[in-house]
Amino acid sequence: MTKFFTTELGRLRLLGFLEGTSLLLLIFIGMPLKYYFGSPEIVKLLGPIHGGLFLLFLLGTFHFSIENSWSFRERTWKVALGSVFPFGTFYIDSTILRKL
Repeated sequence: MTKFFTTELGRLRLLGFLEGTSLLLLIFIGMPLKYYFGSPEIVKLLGPIHGGLFLLFLLGTFHFSIENSWSFRERTWKVALGSVFPFGTFYIDSTILRKL
C-alpha cells in the first residue's frame, strides 16, 4: 500500500482506482437514484468529485507518460481513454500499469 503514495506510478494507479470507483458509483447508484427516485443529491455530490478525479487522472497520465518517455501511440492514449469507460481504469491498471 505504501507504493501507492511514494511512487509516481503508484499515485497514478491510485488515481485510476479512485476515478474508476467514482464513475461506477455515479453511474450505478447516483443516476438511478436521480432518474428513478427523483433524488439528485448523490449526483450533485459525486459529479464534481468524479470530474476532479477524471481531470487529475488525465493530467497524471500525461505527466507520467512525458516523464517516462511513453509513446503516445503505444500507451498514453490507451491509458487516457480507459478513464472514459466504466471499468476502464481497472482494465488499464491490470493490463498496462501493473506490469510496469
